[in-house]
Amino acid sequence: MSAAHKNDNQLLLGIDLGTSRTAIMTSRGTREMVRSVVGYPKDLIGVKLLGKPYAVGQEALDKHSYLDLRYPLGEGVLKELSDRDLDVARHLIDYVLQLAQPEDGDEIAGVIGIPARASAADKTLLLNMAQEVMDTALVVSEPFMVAYGLDILLNAIVIDIGAGTIDIAALKGMMPGPEDQITLHKAGDYLDGKLKAELQEAYPDIQLTNLIASHIKEQHSFVGDSPAGIINVNFRADGRPVVYSVQDQIRNVCESIVPDIIENVTALLRTFDPSVQDAVLQNIILAGGGSLIHGLDEMIADQLAEYGDTRVVKVADANFAAAEGAIKLAMDLPPMYWNQLGEMIGAPE
Repeated sequence: MSAAHKNDNQLLLGIDLGTSRTAIMTSRGTREMVRSVVGYPKDLIGVKLLGKPYAVGQEALDKHSYLDLRYPLGEGVLKELSDRDLDVARHLIDYVLQLAQPEDGDEIAGVIGIPARASAADKTLLLNMAQEVMDTALVVSEPFMVAYGLDILLNAIVIDIGAGTIDIAALKGMMPGPEDQITLHKAGDYLDGKLKAELQEAYPDIQLTNLIASHIKEQHSFVGDSPAGIINVNFRADGRPVVYSVQDQIRNVCESIVPDIIENVTALLRTFDPSVQDAVLQNIILAGGGSLIHGLDEMIADQLAEYGDTRVVKVADANFAAAEGAIKLAMDLPPMYWNQLGEMIGAPE
C-alpha cells in the first residue's frame, strides 16, 4: 500500500455492484460476495419464521417460499421507482458495507462499478445513496475496472457479461469515453427468461420458475458442442418427478447473445488506429458471469477470425475480477485524485 494509504482509520472499498451478485474487496483483505436480492416476509407468519425484518442474499433465496424477493438493481443500476425500491437498495448496500467490517472512526472510501454507458442520472442516484454510508465514493465503468485489475490498459477490448448488461470497452491508454464503450441489455437475466420460455414451449407440463431456469443456465451453459453430451435435468410436472433433456434449449439461448457481441466488438475495433488493430485482436478479455459459458471464448475468436488472428482470454476469477480492479485502483490512487477519473462524491479538500 502506498504511503498515502498508510492510515489505520481509512477503509478502502472496491465494489462490483451487480444485478445478480455484488462483490466487495477491501484494503484490509476482506473478500466477499452476496446475491443482490433482499427478501421481506409476505405476512406475519413469515415474520415469525424469519425472525427479523428482512433477509439479504443467499438467505433470502433459500427462504423464498415465504418471502417477497426484491432485486434493487435492474440492468446494473439502482431502480428508482418508489420509496420502497430505494429502501430495498439501502438494505442491500448497508449489508454489503457490513461485510467490509468497518470500525468506529473509519474514513470509508469506495470505488464502485457501474455499467459502461450508465446515464448521468443513474450515476447521481448511486452516488447519493453511497454518500449515506461512505465518506468518499467514485463510480467507474465495470469493464475498465476489469482492465485495471489486469494491468491491460492499452490496445485491448474487454467484454464484461453480467446479469443486467453486457459492457464492452475499448482500452486506448486513457479512461474510456462514451465513444469507447457500449452497453447491451440482453445479458444474463435475458438468457434466464429466454431459457424459461424455450423449456416451457418444449415441455409444457413442467413447473418452472425464473430461479429454476437461472440455476439450469448457471450449471450447464455452453455454446457450440455440449461438453457433457446429453444434459438431463430433473423437473416437476403436476407434482410428479420427470426428467427431460435440455441441451438444445441451452445452446440456442446462450448462442443468442453472440451476434450482438461480435457486431459491437468489431465496431469498437474499427475505432483503433489501423496499425494496432492486429494487437487489439490478440488482447480481447472476457469477464463477468457470462464468461463462464463453456466455449464462448472460442466462438467469439472464431467469429472474429475474418478480421485477423484473434485471441480471447477469460479472466481467472469471473466473480471478483471487477472488484479486484476497483480495490487496486482505490489503493493505487489516493481518493483526493479520484475526481480526475469520473463522477464522485466527498472529494477531500
